[in-house]
Amino acid sequence: MYGTIPYTLVMAKAAQKPARQRKTARMELRIPLAAKEFIRRAMAISGRSAADLAYEGAKLVLEEHERMVLTGRNRDAFLAAVQNPPAPSKRLVAALRRHDQLKH
Repeated sequence: MYGTIPYTLVMAKAAQKPARQRKTARMELRIPLAAKEFIRRAMAISGRSAADLAYEGAKLVLEEHERMVLTGRNRDAFLAAVQNPPAPSKRLVAALRRHDQLKH
């Protein structure tokens, strides 16, 4: 039979939000009135708190910063280096040998 109780219980648990950390840190900001109204509108529409919106915004900024986007000449140079890597230098080979000796 389809839709038995174990299946629905598993799906209900999967839909639950992950456990949240206890909020103990505090941050105060001075922002323009227009920004405050903008944040309040976002809170009303999304049902999220100002703290959640700030966290999600900061997370997006960091994700964008950490993502590497190469275009034009930079992309071509990167792909050429990956496809045709230069031979290892004598110093690199010596460093790898020292590293292998330290490991064993």
